[in-house]
This record gives sequence, structure tokens and C-alpha cells, in this order.
Amino acid sequence: MPRWAVWALIAFAAVLIVGPRLMPTPERTRLTYTEFLELVESGEVRQVSINNLNNQISGTLADGRDFITTGATMLSDADEQLLKSKGVDYDYSTPQGNFFTNLIPILLPFFLIMAFFLWMQRRAMGQAGNIMSIGRSRAKPYQADKPSTTFADIAGYEGVKQEIREVVDFLRMPERFKEIGARVPKGVLLVGPPGTGKTLFARAVAGEAGVGFLSVTGSDFMEMFVGVGASRVRDLFQQARKMGRAIIFIDEIDSIGRKRGAGLGGGHDEREQTLNQMLSEMDGFESSEGVVVMAATNRPDILDAALLRPGRFDRQIIVPLPEAEERHAILKVHSAGKRIGTDVDLETMAKATPGMSGADLSNLVNEAALIAVRRGSTMIERIDFENARDRVVMGARRESLALNAEEKRAVAYHEGGHAVLSTVLPNSDPLHKVTILPRGMALGVTWSLPEERHTYSRDYFLDLICKAMGGRVAESIVFGSLNSGAANDLEQATSIARRMVREWGMSDAVGPMAWTGQQQVFLGEDLMTSGREYSDETARKIDDEIARILREQEERARVTLMKHRRGLDLVAEALLEHETIDGAEVARLIQTGLGTPNIREQAPKSASDPVTPPTGDSPSL
Repeated sequence: MPRWAVWALIAFAAVLIVGPRLMPTPERTRLTYTEFLELVESGEVRQVSINNLNNQISGTLADGRDFITTGATMLSDADEQLLKSKGVDYDYSTPQGNFFTNLIPILLPFFLIMAFFLWMQRRAMGQAGNIMSIGRSRAKPYQADKPSTTFADIAGYEGVKQEIREVVDFLRMPERFKEIGARVPKGVLLVGPPGTGKTLFARAVAGEAGVGFLSVTGSDFMEMFVGVGASRVRDLFQQARKMGRAIIFIDEIDSIGRKRGAGLGGGHDEREQTLNQMLSEMDGFESSEGVVVMAATNRPDILDAALLRPGRFDRQIIVPLPEAEERHAILKVHSAGKRIGTDVDLETMAKATPGMSGADLSNLVNEAALIAVRRGSTMIERIDFENARDRVVMGARRESLALNAEEKRAVAYHEGGHAVLSTVLPNSDPLHKVTILPRGMALGVTWSLPEERHTYSRDYFLDLICKAMGGRVAESIVFGSLNSGAANDLEQATSIARRMVREWGMSDAVGPMAWTGQQQVFLGEDLMTSGREYSDETARKIDDEIARILREQEERARVTLMKHRRGLDLVAEALLEHETIDGAEVARLIQTGLGTPNIREQAPKSASDPVTPPTGDSPSL
């Protein structure tokens, strides 16, 4: 029964029950029982009707008016004799109720019981329906006009656009490619760091393709019931085949595409069965002609080899972090529609944000807008972008943390040591800013801006280690003691030295060998396999080389800071006075202390010479 019919029946019953009560009744004069008896006594009452149910007495007076009053349950003998003596026509009546009203006490329990059983039946049917549909795909289909994102909305990445556009063109114009025998890739894997726009590219494909587009995430295949993931994969590809030509996009495919046989549970867990079904659907006995699978991941190293072979994911498209020109274009996109001040130079801001992804840049513009609002400005100005960049890179300033005079002086010399070495070392990144204001988890920050580069030299890493040692060494020179403030610096320096020796072959003693760390079990490695692939003698040699590099760079930092001791004092004093100074001011102070315009140290002549370190945050290596 349709829902409107149920409501119609309820309305009809209400009209039958309530309707008679709402109908207009003749106008009657209400009398008290005493007044009624007086009128009877005077002979002005013509006719009387007594209701046995509610004891109401109604009737007609001699002048034709109707009246109503309420009497006793039964008329007394004297009152009844009075009516007879005055010749009043009276009778007793018991009105019958509405037919439907009389049925309510009988039918209401019956209807309540029936409604309860119907509710229980529908609930059981709904649960059974959910169980029967649990194996259906949860992919979201999109039409050609939804979403509206296109390649024009993505700034930069022209090479990535070209590779993906070929797949879109094949689905829209397959005959153009088939004329010369070209075969479209069955799968396209987008690989890149988080925040680089892999999902955004998929949305653009949905907007550009003009064909069926199904979007699903890797976690949508997994359920607590056995076989659900494989069933959803089958249903997903069936939906795509019904569309004729379609694109399937699987976000975060690494959640179901990890190497099989990993861990302790063998090869029959639900995730692996889901992967097996996907491998079969992409390139099994039944080929999916006209169906292209796109996937995105930032962990290509853990994907199963069978998933990456030609015939499944034929193409792996790298979506890297944007370069300076691409960052400039991305900033333009995210700044559109915002009130940007005339002193804001987005090109300069793009050059000052190396290593930031598209998501980071979007967050940067939004943070600048929030800071402008808090500042009470109606426009986003350069100072807002500067503060937003400081907040994103160095962390939020901790206003509640107050350092005493001794701690503040120690932090000033610590950061001054980093700043001096960052300025004078030949291979160091340019110093941007140094502050002793607590930000994030740090009591002070020395920030260098890495130049755009894709390979790093041995001298660069040695300078990086030396710069990391600068804060610790500066405190040792000035105060003659050490504190716990250099924990992060030592961790950074040790990590770089370890990778130089074990991974990058930058140690003459160990030689051109790469020794990686212990493999994780979820990557498919046997749990019982030893995590170390070299002998104890090699391990001792590696440890000795790491220690040698660290001690040499620490000594080099000490020698360099002793040479620039006057400049270190000037930088520390400026930090205590101003709390934040930029790289140009640090260079001027060092030059003042040195008394010569050449403040850069000469690079070491050989690998055994002491090397020069940089300070501040290092680029991700």
C-alpha cells in the first residue's frame, strides 16, 4: 500500500470521529435546574427530553425557544409529578453513538497488534536486504557534468595532464587510436607524495571524459564478512561494463593492493582475496574492453608486483611536488576570489616555499586570510603571507611559554650558532630567518630556504651536519656546558650521517655499498629473516664511520664558531634585543664582527679536511 493511501485512511477516520462534534448545533438557552423548575411551575415549558447518559435535560419553552440544563441522575417523584400536573410532554432517551466511534474500543487493540507485526516483518526484511546487498559495489557514479573540475582548473603539471589526456581521448574517440593499432592502457597509477593533487586529477578526468566514471576508495572493498571484497570488485566491473566505456578510479589502492603473503596469517585473508579478484578483472580470461582503471597511492613500494605489470597498470604517472613556476600558478588559483593586497608578490612567495605541495599552498593562502581577519585588515597583505608561512613551516607561536633570562640567553646563543654556520658555510642553504620565540615544539628556530635541486652532494650533507652541530657547540663555547636543547639537532645529524654511510656510498672506509634498514613484515618479507644483511665487522665499520663524520663536523663547527666568535656574540645580542632577525641582518653582523666583506668559508680541499655545516631545518631527503 502506498504511503499516501495510509495517510488518507487516517484522515478519513478522523473526519468520521471528530466531524459530528464539529458540526453546528442549534442555539439553546442554558438554564439552571432551579430556573427549569420555576418555568415548569409557571407553565412555560412545553416539551422535555431527558438524556440517560449525561443527565442533560433539553426541551422547548412555550415561546418556542430551546433550552438545556443538567439534572439529577433520576428525576425525583415530586419533580416528575410536577411535570405531569403541568401537562409537560417529557420522555427519557439514550442516544446511540457514532458507528465508528463504537468500533474504536474493539478495533484499536487489533490494529496495534497488526502494526507491531508489520513493523517487525519490515525490520527483518530490511536486515535481510542489507545482507543480500552487502556484496554490491559502493562506487559513486558521476555524470559528464559532475564534478565540474577540468584540466584547466589544475595549475602546472603539463606532463601529467598530457599522459592522462591520452586515456581520456581514447575513451572519447577510440577509432582514432584503433586505426593504427594502438592499445589503450588498461590501468593508470598516479604516484606521488600526499597533497600533490592525485585525487584532483581523477576529478578532472571525470569532468573531461564525457564517459561513465565510477569513484571508489580502497577501504570500500573491505568488510567483516568473508568474500565481500571480491564480490564488490565483481559488481564494480559489471557496472563499468554496462556503461560501455567507463573509467574506474580507486583512491588509496595500497589498502587492498599490498604484497600478497605478507604477515603471519598466510595468503587467505580477505584483503588478498579482494586483490586476486581485482587482478582477474583487470587482465583475466574475460577482458574488460573499454574500461580503464585509474588508481592513486603514495606508497608504490608496497604494491603487489602482479598489480603493476603491463596489462594491468601499464602506466605509472609520477605526480611530484610542484616546482617554483608551478607553485606560482597554484598560488594564483587559490588566491582567486580573495582580496590580495598590492604589496603581495606571489612569484616571490612561490620561490620562498620550496617543498610545499598543492595542499600546503592552499593551506598557506587560507592561513594568510585568517591572519588578516584576526589583524582587522580588509585585505590579505604581504605580512599575512609571511606570518602564515612561518606558522605552516615553523609551527604556531606559543605565547604562553615564558623563558627565564638564563634560558633565553642559552637559546639565543644556540640559534646564533646555527645562524652563523648557515651563513658562512660554502654549501649551506641561504639563511632566511632566525628567532628565539618558541614555535611548535622548539624553543627557537633557524630557518633556511633550500634552493631548487634534485641531487645533493657529499659536501652539502657535511655542511648540513656541521650546521646541525652549531647550536650545541655554541653553547659549549660560551657557557662551558651542554643541555638537552640539542636533541633534535643530534637526531638529524646522526640520521644524515647514517644514510651517507649506509645508503649513499659517501664513505671511503665502507665503500660503494648500500645497506638498507630492516624490512617491514607487511612488505611481504619473511618474519624470520634477519633484518641486518652485513657482518658484525661491517657493522662495526659503519658505526665507526658514522661516529667519525659526526665528531669531525662537530670539531669543524667549533673551529668555525671560534673564528667568528665576535659575530656569534653580535647575533646573540641582536636576538635577545629583537627576538627575530633575518638572514641579511645575520650576514651584516658577522661581517661587522669579522671586519671583512668575505664571510663565506672556503670549502675543504679533500674529503679528509674538516667540513662546514648548515643550520636550521633540513630539506626532506
